[in-house]
Amino acid sequence: MANQMTEMLKGTLEGIVLATLAAQPAYGYQITARLREEGFTDLVEGTMYALLVRIEQRGFVDVVREPSKVGPPRKVYTINARGRAQLDEFWTTWSFLAERIEQLRNAEEK
Repeated sequence: MANQMTEMLKGTLEGIVLATLAAQPAYGYQITARLREEGFTDLVEGTMYALLVRIEQRGFVDVVREPSKVGPPRKVYTINARGRAQLDEFWTTWSFLAERIEQLRNAEEK
C-alpha cells in the first residue's frame, strides 16, 4: 500500500501544500511538519523543497526571507491570488474525482 500512497501523493501534493499555505504562511520545514502531523508520515523533505521551488516558479506563492537563529534565512511562503485560483481548481478536480471513484466503489459493492 505504501507504494500506491506515494504515487497518489505525488499527484496531489501541490494542492495539499497550497491548502496548508491557505491556512497559514510557513517555511518548508513547518509545512513538512504540519503534514506529518496530519498523517503524511512518509513525506520526504527533499520532495517538499522541490515542490516549493516549482510553486514559486509558477507564481502561486509570494516568498519572504526571514532571519533564522540556527542558520541561513528561511523562505516563508504565502499563497497569493494565483495560488488561490490554482487551489480552487484543485478542489474542483478533487471533488469530481472523489465522486467518480466513490461511484465506482459503490457499483463494485452491489
